[in-house]
Amino acid sequence: MAALPDAIKVFIVQSLACFDTISRTAKAVREEFGVEVSPQQCERYDPTKRAGETLSKKYREIFERTRAEFLNDTSRIGVSHRAVRLRALDRAVAEAERRNNLPLMAQLLEQAAKESGDAYTNRRRLEHTGENGGPIENRTVVVDEKQVADAIAKLEDEY
Repeated sequence: MAALPDAIKVFIVQSLACFDTISRTAKAVREEFGVEVSPQQCERYDPTKRAGETLSKKYREIFERTRAEFLNDTSRIGVSHRAVRLRALDRAVAEAERRNNLPLMAQLLEQAAKESGDAYTNRRRLEHTGENGGPIENRTVVVDEKQVADAIAKLEDEY
């Protein structure tokens, strides 16, 4: 097993810090750098695994910093944005229609409708309006105890 260049080691550490699997990381190294790396070799760069217990302080710090950034900043992940998800669903709907797969198309359209209608969020819109769409009128009415007693008696009689 040949020693890896620093750039590849950092790439492996950052990939594992972002919760990529060791096999996915090994494949990414092959695609990115053209270097064959075994999953076991990648695992040595994950300080959360037993194989990575002896990882140097430098790479541990890179791992911890990358993981903290990854967990705190989801904005860099495309599918965390509604527009990206809707665009992908749009492409999938077009492909399902092209293949004449109507059940899949209907399912994807339903998913897109839910996505755009906040069905997958905990946001809810509450719209309360008064007469003719105007604001709800609040009135304060002052009554004495006799009026309250009379109203209760009337309700009890009707019941």
